[in-house]
This record gives sequence, structure tokens and C-alpha cells, in this order.
Amino acid sequence: MSLTKNIHDSLARARWLARRAEFAAPLLARLTVGYAFLESGWGKVHNLDTVAQYFAELGIPAAAFQAVFVSYVELIGGALVLLGLGTRVAAVPLIGTMIVALITAKASDIASYSDLIGTIELCYAVLLAWLALAGGGKASIDHALARRTAVPAAAGAALPASIA
Repeated sequence: MSLTKNIHDSLARARWLARRAEFAAPLLARLTVGYAFLESGWGKVHNLDTVAQYFAELGIPAAAFQAVFVSYVELIGGALVLLGLGTRVAAVPLIGTMIVALITAKASDIASYSDLIGTIELCYAVLLAWLALAGGGKASIDHALARRTAVPAAAGAALPASIA
């Protein structure tokens, strides 16, 4: 067997394995960021007075209202992302909370682009943006529901890539 054939076969095997493992990337992202927000929201919901006081110190208007709002956005949004249910929609307000956190709580720590890139808030926002654009993946409730409710394709017609 020639070296070229071995290389070709190895690359084909690697592509096959990568396709089989495609579900893992969005699953790991959902589990990581979903759990982080679920836990953070849970903590905030059970300490609303402290959160409201912190928001007031940051100069966030209507701090008490915002504390309740953000706490439940994180709790419910985190749970939805974790489960992969309404992932695209749930990710959007969570991105908003991260943008606000960067502008308020983290602004004084950010003096350069490198400082911004090093924040967990930006990392979460980027992961959430990816999930909002790409969806929850094949290992999500979203995917299972889409497959279950999909209209069967006409004879010979291919299923859309989003549900195939």
C-alpha cells in the first residue's frame, strides 16, 4: 500500500470520526454555559437584596427590578440552554446580561483588547452567540422536537440540513 493511500485513508477515517462526534461541541457548550448561568441565577434569586444593592453600587437604574429580572433570566435561561430547549431564544437575553456585566461590573478592569478577551463574560457571550446562531445541536431537546414535528419530505426530496 502506498504512502498516499495510507494518508488518504487516515484522513477519511478522521473526517468520519469528526462527523460522528459533531454533537459533542454544542452539547459541551450548552452544559458548560447553561450550568454556569443556572447556578448563578439560583444564587441571585436567593439573595435578591444583595444583588440589588450591588447593582445600585454599579449605577444600574431600577436596581431592585433589574436584580429580579437578571436573576430569573439567568436561572430560567441557564436551565433552557442546559436542556437544549429553546436554545437560540434563551441565549439572546443571556448575551444581554453579559454585555451589561462587561459595561458595568467589568469596565474598570478592561483597559485593552487583551483584557476584554480575558474576561469570562466575553467567553460566555461568544459561546452563547454561537449557540444562538447554530442551535443546541443534535443532543438537544430542540433537535428532538424538530425531528418529531418535521413534515416528511416529498419522495426523493432531501430534508433541510437543520433537521437532517
